[in-house]
Amino acid sequence: MIKVLLVCMGNICRSPTAEGVFRAQVEAAGLAKQIHIDSAGTHDYHIGDAPDGRAQAAAAKRGYDLSRLRGR
Repeated sequence: MIKVLLVCMGNICRSPTAEGVFRAQVEAAGLAKQIHIDSAGTHDYHIGDAPDGRAQAAAAKRGYDLSRLRGR
């Protein structure tokens, strides 16, 4: 199992967006059982928060759903 952790400061925009896009690409390639994907922040002020609405809207425009992700 390969583990990939995508990190940014608050875990509400960049890293959850990267997680959503990377997860979709991994699933499309049929590698979801071989690669564990997660994201996290280096600061704790957005723990439990959904991704920023602007990030979610930009991702949704491109076919990515970030709504289930939460900052940690």
